[in-house]
Amino acid sequence: MKNNVIIITGASSGIGKATAKLLAKKGAKVVLTARSTDKLNTLKKEIEDNQGEAYVVTADVTDKKAFETVVTKTLEKYGTINSLINNAGLMPLSFVEKLKTDEWNTMVDVNIKGVLNGVSAVLPTLIKNKGGDIINISSMAANRYFPGGAVYCATKSAVKMFSEGLRQELAPKYGINVTSIEPGAVDTNLTDTITDEDIKEKMSGMESMTTLKADDIANAIYYALSQPDHVNINDVYIVPSEQQ
Repeated sequence: MKNNVIIITGASSGIGKATAKLLAKKGAKVVLTARSTDKLNTLKKEIEDNQGEAYVVTADVTDKKAFETVVTKTLEKYGTINSLINNAGLMPLSFVEKLKTDEWNTMVDVNIKGVLNGVSAVLPTLIKNKGGDIINISSMAANRYFPGGAVYCATKSAVKMFSEGLRQELAPKYGINVTSIEPGAVDTNLTDTITDEDIKEKMSGMESMTTLKADDIANAIYYALSQPDHVNINDVYIVPSEQQ
């Protein structure tokens, strides 16, 4: 882990922020990317105040050219890339009959295309290095539907299956390990994008549950990354003890 160069998307908050802080503490050089420059710079300072190293490249993961720029700038600064953590995601849940198609399209753009953009930008470097890690943040929603989650579940199922396809194609040939992280309910701002009032009412029932913390997912990501090169953690399906 020490001195490994790791790109983290959605690093400005939640799981991405917690992961950046943990990996920097473990000695990695973390490349922080998201749309909010101010939040990224605040996190960078926090990491550096704790003797870690961080580099900020602001970008929107839905913009393929912008993601390529993240990679270009990372290579200019560090000369290599060891890992990619595709964490950026949105969850504007809604019942299909509400026809919130703009929200559907945004989820597809961020949750699926954002992952594809990251992999396509980073992969040539990992292949050249003959090794590395790709961590994709999927969800327990990839494994089962829940009310209002038809499109969200579909996007996370796509991430899970894409991860498995990557693993089978890349791990044996290039030594690139691929992991799908599949959390249940996590205490982050992911639900802030929900506009369907019926869904908000249903989600209120989760307030009494002890949810996962962003640090719990960061620890799972570190577990996958810290394995020997010959070990691939395919899936980490992690849920709160109280969640059914």
